[in-house]
Amino acid sequence: MALNDFRPMMERCSNCAGCKFIPFDKIKSIRFAENCPSIGYYNFMTYSARGRFQLSQSLLDGRTQLDDTVTEAIHSCTSCGYCDVGCKVTRYNLETLEHNIEQKAYAVENGKVLEGQKPVIENLKKEQSMIPGTKKANRTDWAKDLKLKDLFKEKAEVAFFAGCKYSYDPKLQKIAQSAVKLLQSAGVDLGYLGAADNCCAGRAHQMGFFKEFKDRADANIKAFETAGVKTIVTPCSDCYHAFKRQYAKLGLNVKVLHVVEYVDQLIQEGKIKFTKTVPLKVTYHDPCHLGRLGEEYIPWEGKEKKILNQIHTWEPRRPRYNGAYGIYDAPRNILRAIPGITLVEMERIREYSWCCGAGGGCSESNPEFSAWTAGERITEANATGADALVTACPWCKDNFVNAVDENGNKIEVLDIIELVQQAM
Repeated sequence: MALNDFRPMMERCSNCAGCKFIPFDKIKSIRFAENCPSIGYYNFMTYSARGRFQLSQSLLDGRTQLDDTVTEAIHSCTSCGYCDVGCKVTRYNLETLEHNIEQKAYAVENGKVLEGQKPVIENLKKEQSMIPGTKKANRTDWAKDLKLKDLFKEKAEVAFFAGCKYSYDPKLQKIAQSAVKLLQSAGVDLGYLGAADNCCAGRAHQMGFFKEFKDRADANIKAFETAGVKTIVTPCSDCYHAFKRQYAKLGLNVKVLHVVEYVDQLIQEGKIKFTKTVPLKVTYHDPCHLGRLGEEYIPWEGKEKKILNQIHTWEPRRPRYNGAYGIYDAPRNILRAIPGITLVEMERIREYSWCCGAGGGCSESNPEFSAWTAGERITEANATGADALVTACPWCKDNFVNAVDENGNKIEVLDIIELVQQAM
């Protein structure tokens, strides 16, 4: 869709504020009632989904120019998708996340990007990775001693896709290695793409760089087809969303699982058994792209219509991605299965979870905003009295590790695979 295609939605927005707060019946305290990081940080209407609709109208009508201030506002969105969930709970028929990303693409098409985005996209083009400074030649170093099958040389039942963060970040590589060993020990026949392993470019899409995303997606889909991939398992929530939702729109037809889904399944089948106690009180953070944005893509072709020229609807009925069917139970099942673990929940969880702040490329392009967003979640985690904050996404973990709460306190941050390993 082009930005102008969203004009009917821009005009239908009722300014109900559902994009800014979690639903009233879910609010447990005023302190943790907000759920749009952008307007929470910048405290100005333009940064909300409603304000972004108004901004698009003004841009399309020629009343506003794409100057530096407007460009900064457009790109200061983590693409976390909460506004989309909130809107569908209160209004049902507005696609705020699609609009926000399309607005970013409008800015990109007009050459208006942030300085922090440039090295990210340049590295994607040059080295097929969205982590500046990383080299394509080193992408598979993390897997050297894991005896993973090269799917271009031999067949395997499951393709393991680590993603950029787990492939390159020395602090995170051990998590990917542990995930592979865990699955192998449970009897899973694993392979990987070897030299053809590249960035999923899901973050490029979140940032509005549609061409760069599609170039990489097309290349990856071709590689999957050539290698005969039928099932992909990944420990990265961004990769998970990219494959399950964005690649599916482009024709990818494979089963996509996050590693927590697979581990939960293997525990239930008795193929993973815990032998050690981990005496720890933890709280779990739902990554945006695994949780509310983790729902399966449903193909749809239709048109808008009005009943009695008043009530808006779609014909045929349009899929409603309201976040309720994301991946929430699997990670919690794993935590509850580990002896000694006590799980305490934060106030904003599941489809109403607060973002870690790294999404939409904001950790690179808007670091202060990104750090504040992470700090808000650390404050909420510390309010539970937990010893550790657990998540299932490398971007979330990396953004939380150095964040502090409103009192300057930190909390131990763990990937769920680290806890599984401790209990084996």
